Amino acid sequence: MLYRKIGNSELNASVIALGTWVMGGWMWGGAQEQESISAIHAGLDAGINFLDTAPIYGFGISEQIIGKALKGRRDKVILATKCGMRWDIEKGDFAFMSNRTGVTRNESDMKIYKYLGSESIMLEVERSLKNLETDYIDLYQTHWQDSTTPIEETMTALSKLKEQGKIREIGVSNATVEQMKIYGAIVSDQEKYNMFMRKKEEQGNVSYCLENTIAFLAYSPLAQGLLTGKITPDRKFNEGDVRISNPLFSPENLVKVNKFCGELKPLTEEHSCTVGQLCSAWTFSRPGITHLLCGARTPDQAVENAMAGDITLSAADIASIDALFGKWFGKA
Repeated sequence: MLYRKIGNSELNASVIALGTWVMGGWMWGGAQEQESISAIHAGLDAGINFLDTAPIYGFGISEQIIGKALKGRRDKVILATKCGMRWDIEKGDFAFMSNRTGVTRNESDMKIYKYLGSESIMLEVERSLKNLETDYIDLYQTHWQDSTTPIEETMTALSKLKEQGKIREIGVSNATVEQMKIYGAIVSDQEKYNMFMRKKEEQGNVSYCLENTIAFLAYSPLAQGLLTGKITPDRKFNEGDVRISNPLFSPENLVKVNKFCGELKPLTEEHSCTVGQLCSAWTFSRPGITHLLCGARTPDQAVENAMAGDITLSAADIASIDALFGKWFGKA
């Protein structure tokens, strides 16, 4: 497993992190607690030492599962969670309606708000510490940015938590370069990034992080499983699964994706890896992309994700992958 520092911090994290959104069940068609715990253990045993979660992932369920899974192993793990998504107050920027399954349009369901007021952060961190069954969080990130709260107020609260020892480092997620400049002393930026979604290169996040020794944590690096080559055009997703309405998962696009994945076979054979592992290695080989947050529902998935951290691609390998992607989808 390849390990890299998270920005200029002392946190030396596996390049493959275990993303735990799916473990909360919310927006992913459900999840089983014991299977999730087994997946965490399998990932740790395979070399992953970096776990990422958030309170909104199942409204505390994902954090609680991690707390149970890490008993006796907490000191071996870099634990990241987030703040700024509230479903129990109506403050900040309204985000969307939701029930326990997923996003809805039902006005009687919960209203989810993006809110980063200082009093809210202080409350959220205590809830997360309780859920995670720990007395400190290694990396605490603002989940979505809130236009109603000055970043200076948010950063003051986060800095206080760091002084108190409740969090070790501060990061952001879903932020712009300008917002990161105002935050100042952050060590990471978590953004959606994969072969199909490279807007954060165009918007400057990747280059800004590279130039300022800020880790770039790519979430959805396999495009929600699309780049595994395992999702067939006739796949039926469970109720609440976020992929149901995603055009990337249309039958027509899935045909193209799977043909592209099929043409990667010579490279997967050369590196003795799967398509998903090859695509992961391509992603963390990109300049500025330091860590990948790979979700897993089962132990096998966690181990398969972890094994990608052992792959080293040559410049020729990367050029071949780029050429094949361009053949099927044009320049990203």
